[in-house]
Amino acid sequence: MTSFYKSIYKSSLTLLTDFYQLTMAYGYWKSGVSEKKSVFHLYFRKNPFKSGYSIASGLELVINYINQFQFKNEDIEYLKNLKGNDEKNIFEPEFLDYLKHLKFSCDIDAVEEGTVLFPNEPILRISGPLIQCQLLETPLLNIINFHTLITTKAARIVSVANNIPVLEFGIRRAQGIDGGLSASRAAYIGGCSGTSNTLAGKIFDIPVKGTHSHSWVMAFENELDSFYALAKVMPNNVVFLVDTYDTLNGVKKAIEVGNWLKKQNKKLIGIRLDSGDLAYLSIEARKLLDQSGFKDTIIIASNDLNEHIISSLNDQGAAITSWGVGTQLVTAFDEPALGAVYKLAAIQNIDGTWKHSIKISEQSIKISTPGILQVRRFYKNNYFFADMIFDTLTEKNEIEPIIIDPEDINRFYKIPKECEFEDLLKPIYKNGVQVYQSPKLIETREKCLKMIDKLHSSIKRLLNPHHYPAGLEKNLFDLKTSLIHKMKDKNNSFS
Repeated sequence: MTSFYKSIYKSSLTLLTDFYQLTMAYGYWKSGVSEKKSVFHLYFRKNPFKSGYSIASGLELVINYINQFQFKNEDIEYLKNLKGNDEKNIFEPEFLDYLKHLKFSCDIDAVEEGTVLFPNEPILRISGPLIQCQLLETPLLNIINFHTLITTKAARIVSVANNIPVLEFGIRRAQGIDGGLSASRAAYIGGCSGTSNTLAGKIFDIPVKGTHSHSWVMAFENELDSFYALAKVMPNNVVFLVDTYDTLNGVKKAIEVGNWLKKQNKKLIGIRLDSGDLAYLSIEARKLLDQSGFKDTIIIASNDLNEHIISSLNDQGAAITSWGVGTQLVTAFDEPALGAVYKLAAIQNIDGTWKHSIKISEQSIKISTPGILQVRRFYKNNYFFADMIFDTLTEKNEIEPIIIDPEDINRFYKIPKECEFEDLLKPIYKNGVQVYQSPKLIETREKCLKMIDKLHSSIKRLLNPHHYPAGLEKNLFDLKTSLIHKMKDKNNSFS
């Protein structure tokens, strides 16, 4: 795939960061700790949309970003002119020269795109000089947060579509140009069959789909004339939007033009419904089409759809053979932010040993997990059985490990020894060099669909999904608990 960022943005994106990342970087440099080796994890704390699962997404764009990571002359020039409250330069020239010559040298391990994931499991593990890890926080969160959110939303929609194609129609309602392009890519990974976004089709090789708008019909003397005009101009791609004036009358006119197409050895591919009672109208439209010999003509439905509406329409027996989903998908309408975080988990001592780092909070969900973490997925009978987060520094490799949910210690699981397993974090960069070969986007989409098939149906429920067994290896849970008590004692002591 052509670099997404290079194809859209010609200037450097290295300053796409919160300003405090740069002031902290300056502080590390001044304090002499900028090269200290550290480990950060990027993860989310809860599934979006009250879902039972999430889908990791955005890794390829992370790779795009990392491969272009460099402070260019115009970046340095901008930083050089920034003033503090005292009207003096914020950054000294020697630091800016350091940034100018900074070369990415970190290790990055990541969960592959299209992988089913659960709260607190690292999507990315970044190991390297403290200053580099810190500078990557904001852009990596920016990419992973949105991509994972939209891919998860798409997967939920596709999962209730009953194997009926879902098309992403959201570019006009998306959050800006980049938001629209990223959403189209993320939705395709989540299982959408195509997009209306032509530029996304070009950049990412996603199948492009489209019919026509109401303005096409309104531009002609009457609806029938507009249908004939379209059939003559594009006889091999005839899908009529039939609800401009009266839906069922529009269907009848589509049938009339469809009969004309038959005489030209062409076919009426489909009709689209974009308003009204979609269940009733689709059933009545199907009757009219079938009675007239158009049993192969598809019925596409749009109109502010989401997974809950599609599920309801299916329950009502709607005769829809393709879904067009826009606004509610590309904006993640009901929960427009994932809330992933990026936390320091370990830092190397002078003697080469590692110090576990932990962030404490009065809210248990906001307490970070220390260590150099890996996620182990256990399988049983070809289904996902449980996920275990463990610390590679302290792992005991027990035959039947125990997993404890950090949010509810009464939820713990013993893994049977007959379970097979796979570690999810894969090497992407080693010492700053890319060692991972990205798959084609269609392969990532197929991976995602296969992953979802390995989930128990109860976890895929839209409402009140079953809780998938995921948590900390007991040894890591005990270490985390010990560090919490230690840090609280240390910070609550008075002299």
